[in-house]
Amino acid sequence: MRRGPSGPLVPVLLGVVVLLAALSWGASLWTDYLWFGSVGDTGVFTTRLTTQLGLFVLGVIVAGGLVWSSIVIAHRLRPLMVPMTPAEQVLDQYRRAIEPLRRPATIVVPLALGALAATTLSSRWQTFLLWRHAVPFGTKDAQFHLDDGFFVFTLPWLETVVGFLTMAVVMAFLMALFVHYVYGAIHLPGRGPTTRAVFAHLGVLGGLFFLLRAASSWLSRYDVSFDDNGLFTGVRYVDDHAVLPAKAILAVAAVICAVLFLLSIRTQTWRLPLVAVALLVVLSVVVGAIYPAVVQAVRVRPSEQSYEKPYITRAIAATRAAYGLDAVDSRVYNATTDATSPAVAAAASNIPGIRIMDPNVLSPSFRQSEAPRSFYSFPDVLDADRYTVSGKVTDVIVAARELSLAGLPDAQRNWINDHTVYTHGYGVVAAYADKRGAKGDPVPLMTGFTPTDPNGKPYQPQIYFGEESTQYSIVGAPKSAAPHEFDFPSGSGEATTTYAGSGGVPMGSLLRRLAYALKYREPKILLSNAVNGDSRMLDNRTPQERVQKVAPWLTLDGNAYPAIVGGRVQWIIDGYTTTSTYPNSKLVDLGEATSDSVTATSSAVAGLPTGLQVNYIRNSVKATVDAYDGTVRLYAWDAKDPLLKAWSAAFPGTVQPLSAMPGDLLAHVRYPQDLLKVQREVLARYHITDPGAFYNGSDVWAVPKDPTSENSYQPPYYLSIAMPGQAAPAFTLTTTFIPTGGSREILRGFLGADGDAGSTPGTRDPGYGVLRLLTLPSASNVNGPGQVENAIESSTAASQNPDQRLDLRSFINQNRGSGATFTFGNLLTLPVGGGLLYVQPLYVQQSKEAGSKPVNVATVAVFGDKIGWGDTLDQALAGVFGGSAQTTTPTTPTTPTTPTTPTKPGDTSIADAVRRAQTAYDQGQAALKTGDFAAYGQAQDRLAQALADLERLVPGSTSSSSATGGAGATTLPTPSISG
Repeated sequence: MRRGPSGPLVPVLLGVVVLLAALSWGASLWTDYLWFGSVGDTGVFTTRLTTQLGLFVLGVIVAGGLVWSSIVIAHRLRPLMVPMTPAEQVLDQYRRAIEPLRRPATIVVPLALGALAATTLSSRWQTFLLWRHAVPFGTKDAQFHLDDGFFVFTLPWLETVVGFLTMAVVMAFLMALFVHYVYGAIHLPGRGPTTRAVFAHLGVLGGLFFLLRAASSWLSRYDVSFDDNGLFTGVRYVDDHAVLPAKAILAVAAVICAVLFLLSIRTQTWRLPLVAVALLVVLSVVVGAIYPAVVQAVRVRPSEQSYEKPYITRAIAATRAAYGLDAVDSRVYNATTDATSPAVAAAASNIPGIRIMDPNVLSPSFRQSEAPRSFYSFPDVLDADRYTVSGKVTDVIVAARELSLAGLPDAQRNWINDHTVYTHGYGVVAAYADKRGAKGDPVPLMTGFTPTDPNGKPYQPQIYFGEESTQYSIVGAPKSAAPHEFDFPSGSGEATTTYAGSGGVPMGSLLRRLAYALKYREPKILLSNAVNGDSRMLDNRTPQERVQKVAPWLTLDGNAYPAIVGGRVQWIIDGYTTTSTYPNSKLVDLGEATSDSVTATSSAVAGLPTGLQVNYIRNSVKATVDAYDGTVRLYAWDAKDPLLKAWSAAFPGTVQPLSAMPGDLLAHVRYPQDLLKVQREVLARYHITDPGAFYNGSDVWAVPKDPTSENSYQPPYYLSIAMPGQAAPAFTLTTTFIPTGGSREILRGFLGADGDAGSTPGTRDPGYGVLRLLTLPSASNVNGPGQVENAIESSTAASQNPDQRLDLRSFINQNRGSGATFTFGNLLTLPVGGGLLYVQPLYVQQSKEAGSKPVNVATVAVFGDKIGWGDTLDQALAGVFGGSAQTTTPTTPTTPTTPTTPTKPGDTSIADAVRRAQTAYDQGQAALKTGDFAAYGQAQDRLAQALADLERLVPGSTSSSSATGGAGATTLPTPSISG
């Protein structure tokens, strides 16, 4: 049977595959370049590409050249005559089989091995750029007395180079050994002689290898500065007196091995090099492992605390500096638990408003009231921010109304709808953080589809770039074309629009459409008439994705949040510069440190990457992404950071100075949550500055578990508070500490990070970023969050709402067992009047079905052992600090809950009682506005007295809207307490 001529078919198919792969790679590369051009940062693309390409080419030349030279030299130095032993006869068969492929293999093998090694070198492009643009830190490590920049910038690159050259030399050595053996120049012992050329060739390569091992051993001395020994990170006594000398000895021994390998060229024997290698291995075990272990066990361990004291002192200082904890404003806080103390009421004015709207709970409320279509989406965790409303800075809960394609009905899902019609969300929604509606709903601040900010100023509402914008969109059309992008619901119909921004890549040319069709493997981009000469491709649309592409050297915070800045919606993202090679600083796993009850359950808020260990971090950049045109801006937030200086030199013009930052953007800057989570993880141990106490570990703290969640840490909370020593309230990120391993969870520390950057253009408020730590005595009686939560759930305190007949425990149990979803809101902690106040809102959601939302049914306040609760925050505070809270309707006052002794007949008149009631009510409201809880309680007592007198004079008057007396009807004042 004859077989058809199939010879050319395989090469043709391979050629087609290679061509398609090249086209796809070229399309991806070109569209990336176009994307960077659309955001005005082509320099980032070209710098990264040329650096990676340059390192790759260099790696191929060096590694491939060494391998190629080994193959060529070994082949040229092959013996012309080889004794034909049985072993040589077998090798001769291999030589005959290899010979036809030898010449192409001489090129292909070095290129393949060189590319393998070069790929490793190219992947370290960031390490190279940092070395290339290194700047001094201006501080020196305590062990080697070198600038810290040597460890951060220079050492990693030197180790990269040594590791790469070692790989290349090993490959060259193995290839030389293989070729010499195949061509009979080298034999196994007892089976023939080894040629002089082999000794020369392998001797040189062996010498190079051990010289590189010597360099590696010497450089590894500095790596001891990053070793985590369990107690701390950095140089220990045993490292200083045993490990470092041992590494120096091993480096010298490796140099001796290199010399002996070179001497083998003359001695024509491997005996001395092999003996040297064996001795080096023994020396590595004895000097590198056994000797330090003996020193640790015999000398250090019996008196470890005294030996390690100076090294612990170094580690504490380095760690606190590396994590920005060296300037913490720390003070002892002898917290009182007496709710009746006058100091408590006197200091309560530092609290402008307590947040009772929990952003972790209220997303369903936003969805029900602000998402009239199923495809509108709000994040499952809302954001806390503040806006100036009528001249007053007000805490708010905020979210962007985005469009999620997953919410579109299946019948509407197609390429046209997904990528050209449903392209954007619409508007920002906000609610007051410290107010509740009559039914426990959030009180709206920005709502509906009227795009105005809290002060009535219009803004650009379309959200083309957002956290839900995970797919590409093709937008834009000729001016004569009818708008076809869905904009927002309008009555019974839909409003449409056409994108008119400058964002994205213009798609006017056929070549660009072809490139994107190849990139996304979608022929409709090339064929559909929905793509026209005025179309623009919007891709890489999430804020984190855009910032990460522009600044690949940043580690980004897990939560971007929207703010209205200059009439535009801007996403604000915090960027961190990090390293793991800062000497003597504690190593922290960012993923573990930033994990909490929010990141464990939320799809919108993520922690930092798990497995990424660092021992230095700075919030060096504040980044923004324009929600309409995708513009990315980076602002230098910590211009003193050496890492930021180096990256700014590597990518000039990418980061703008702080002076370019507008004031209305500064007004929305926050202290980043992930940074504080990392800092609190470190501070839990490194608040101890005495080396003896640090060693004993008797005062180590821990971050408390979230009492509203299972086995997850409590997240930090944003609050507007005034810390002790602070003149005015500031938007502060707060967290608490408890003892480690204690049988009873008491509060040991309270940390607040000032997040108010001011609103002066280009100028950061000097108070921003100040960390204030309140350290409670070890014998403190202040309960921690877990204990407080237990006390709330078991409390029999009566509600301050007289219509509520259940005590707190019964109220909670009844709502839990009613078939509805009962939720404990965030348990907030606030320093007040020398003590600590806990506040927790309670929510009930009747069902998880559409149309149901959580409502704030009660709020609980705890100070010491005193628990107060009621429908509103004011009632809860009144229950703690005294006075009688009144729950009323707009027309019907309620009977006071605290009975008072009525006055005798004739002591007062109806008009006088009404006047006193009105005056007491007005005084109570004024006291609430200033946070003076003592005055508020006294006013409530006077109001109760006046109402009791009125009840005596006109029986039933407190249950009616008017009282009759004298010449006619007198309207009773209607006191109310807003939460």
